[in-house]
Amino acid sequence: MTPYFALALLVVVIDQATKILLRSRLAEGEAWPSTDAWLAISHVENGGAAFGIMQGAGAFLLVVTVIGIAAILIYMWRFPPGQRLYVAALSLILGGAIGNLIDRATKGTVTDFIDPAYYPAFNIADSAIVIGVTTMVVLSFLDGRRA
Repeated sequence: MTPYFALALLVVVIDQATKILLRSRLAEGEAWPSTDAWLAISHVENGGAAFGIMQGAGAFLLVVTVIGIAAILIYMWRFPPGQRLYVAALSLILGGAIGNLIDRATKGTVTDFIDPAYYPAFNIADSAIVIGVTTMVVLSFLDGRRA
């Protein structure tokens, strides 16, 4: 189980390091190279959930995230040893959830900075969660085809 927790820790470290770097270089609302670019690095503080929904529900989102992390840990512990890709995907989700939890618990908001045109800004933790969930969905479809 150790390599999987190392993967989750790596996601947390990269996520937090990039957010610290961003907050030290750009004031909230600033963007580089500009807000008109098709892909910008922008300093966005999100007080809600994904895509900015549920603004102002910080306490609720904090509790839900802690429950989600606990559920992922239990699920990881119970997975059969031969399911390495599933556990790796769960590790990405776990690392992303912890990365955003750190922000929410310490600042009350989540720092987003990868800002494509015509799409809400996101961060490394969000990316890890999406990759983990997508991997689990694909693996589920592949496993279903074998049955």
